[in-house]
Amino acid sequence: MTNPSPATPPFDQPTVTPPPSAAPFQRPQLRRSGTDRMAGGVCGGLAEYSGVDSLLWRVGFVGLTLAGGAGVLVYLLLWVLMPPAQTPADEPLSGLEQLVRRLHTAVSGSFGTPSQRP
Repeated sequence: MTNPSPATPPFDQPTVTPPPSAAPFQRPQLRRSGTDRMAGGVCGGLAEYSGVDSLLWRVGFVGLTLAGGAGVLVYLLLWVLMPPAQTPADEPLSGLEQLVRRLHTAVSGSFGTPSQRP
């Protein structure tokens, strides 16, 4: 008894190839969240960017704070360095948010790209 060889497709029929997948997954831009925010939207923005729940980011910052105080410093640095989320023009900004946006503009303006420099 011999095993029959697998059938080969005839040469006159085209082979079927799967369609190319849609656009590859693109990670969202790292920004502070405009919707998932408790203080500055840093944890919500990190959650949108990384796919990790914002509660876990918050627990991590609390853990860093309790372990030596670095959580507060890192959070404040990210609050200033991360660009804010797009907000509607008619939405009023709090005084603190205006201050953070001015600080972000001052810091990011000093690290401008070569095309932005005079």
